[in-house]
Amino acid sequence: MRRSDDGTMGTLQNSCATEQERWEAVRTRNRQADGRFLYGVVTTGVYCRPVCASRLPKRDNVRFFDTHEDAERAGFRPCKRCAPDAPAAQDAQHAAVIRACQLLREAEELPTLAELAHVAGFSPAHFQRVFKKIVGITPKQYAVEQRLQRVRDNLPSSASVTEAIYDAGFASNSRFYANAPTALGMEPSTYRHGGTGTRIRFAVTHAYIGWVLIAATEKGICAIEFADDPAVLPERLRARFSAAELVSNDPGFAAWVAQVLAFLESPGEGLDLPLDIRGTAFQQRVWQALREIPAGSTASYSEIAARLGVPHAARAVARACAANPVAAAIPCHRVVRRDGGAGGYRWGTERKRVLLAREMKERDA
Repeated sequence: MRRSDDGTMGTLQNSCATEQERWEAVRTRNRQADGRFLYGVVTTGVYCRPVCASRLPKRDNVRFFDTHEDAERAGFRPCKRCAPDAPAAQDAQHAAVIRACQLLREAEELPTLAELAHVAGFSPAHFQRVFKKIVGITPKQYAVEQRLQRVRDNLPSSASVTEAIYDAGFASNSRFYANAPTALGMEPSTYRHGGTGTRIRFAVTHAYIGWVLIAATEKGICAIEFADDPAVLPERLRARFSAAELVSNDPGFAAWVAQVLAFLESPGEGLDLPLDIRGTAFQQRVWQALREIPAGSTASYSEIAARLGVPHAARAVARACAANPVAAAIPCHRVVRRDGGAGGYRWGTERKRVLLAREMKERDA
């Protein structure tokens, strides 16, 4: 991250963090300020964008707001001329967040919230809210996830785990290991070698939904996959864990396989087995939300996003569903389009319909 001589991150625009800066932006109709705040005029009861071409109000009659929701809660109505509540008025916020994500991905030193907000032209508190609303996690969580992804990418080719950790931008081993268990699903040294030293028991069997692969580490179920061709299922598992010891049809694993098959037959009973899965912080939040959808019920991608407090993150929710490694156990098949259509499904939309139909039949029996 490039910093100026005074130690702060460089920026070409005013931060619009103070009321004086905001008033100056309104007075000059600064286009760089558009989308960063709104202002209301107490004598008219209307709120506007800083670039609104309406007559300039007196400074004493102006109130500033971070969002159109804030302005409306204060009793102001949107200006019909500049439409501050229209989706287009939010474009600058999205552009600022995209820029911040780029900076976080490329930064050698993790920028502070204040520095990111300054570049975006928001106050720190407002920037934090905007970022989380759009991305689904805080800037700090996003930065950690980017570093974790670098570790995942670097581990196989690095000379050591420590080298991969520091190359990814973590300031210490302890900061990485605090996040490693949920991020990798196994010890970093094991992940680095494609699962070397990990014993994964698996079985391929047939169920009403088609061919099913069930696999587990010592910690829990790590994969449930469906396919039309049983031969492709072990190949997918080997691709994920190229150096792990894969044990097929271990007699001691038969009880777990039976439990998963019973769960597929009667999903309303639930699956009482531990899961050993890895994912980003946002993916973990989505997966937990999916497990809270009752069998036989559905929710839309946008509804899940709203439950997580990120109503604009429906596409990110869909991506998290697609990354689910344990079909049915994390019921991504219960998430549908807003119009009720099936939407996508990693193992085929027809399977999604069959799973939902079976659950609904069991629920209504």
